Amino acid sequence: MTVEAKICGLSTAETVDAAVQGGARWVGFVTYPRSPRHISTDLLRTLGARVPKSVGRVGLFVDPDDALLDERLATGTIDMLQLHGSETPERVAELKARTGKPVMKVIKVARAEDVEEGIVTFAGVADRLMFESADGTLPGGNAKAFDWTILSGRKLLVPWMLAGGLTPGNVGEAVRVTGAPAVDVSSGVESSRGVKSIELIRAFLDRVKAL
Repeated sequence: MTVEAKICGLSTAETVDAAVQGGARWVGFVTYPRSPRHISTDLLRTLGARVPKSVGRVGLFVDPDDALLDERLATGTIDMLQLHGSETPERVAELKARTGKPVMKVIKVARAEDVEEGIVTFAGVADRLMFESADGTLPGGNAKAFDWTILSGRKLLVPWMLAGGLTPGNVGEAVRVTGAPAVDVSSGVESSRGVKSIELIRAFLDRVKAL
């Protein structure tokens, strides 16, 4: 099976280029000041302009207000919204209508019921779902994995992505257990917190391409 990959939390031209050249389907840019991966609007504009049309540019937000979204979207460098906060289905629908952008809603997973509830709540309104570990101090990028067997054998009617604690070393097993059609990595390709490694990005993407 072909597995697609997203490299999230990019903050330099060199790492954006490595993700694109390595075959990432999406690149992600963080808008959350508490995150070590947060970037300014000006840097978003600069980095997003480097990305070819064949690669999707994802803006990560945590309970964003309209003014923040307008500021970021005005750069013209966001193709999809990734919502990592406590956004409701109504807010997801509102943002889709307001921005005209597809939305990926992140479901925080600690137990099997979280997956069920997330699917019931958001599958009818979000364009994609992302299953991420609920463990950690930040909304994402905590290098924590959840029990992948929770997703084993599930057939979702909406596109979805696996995240949380993935690395070049374990992504193959993660996909084998979950059947994930797409994977997302941030901390798993960093040399230190918030600092992406070109070598690890390449290694992760090479591993995904081999699946």
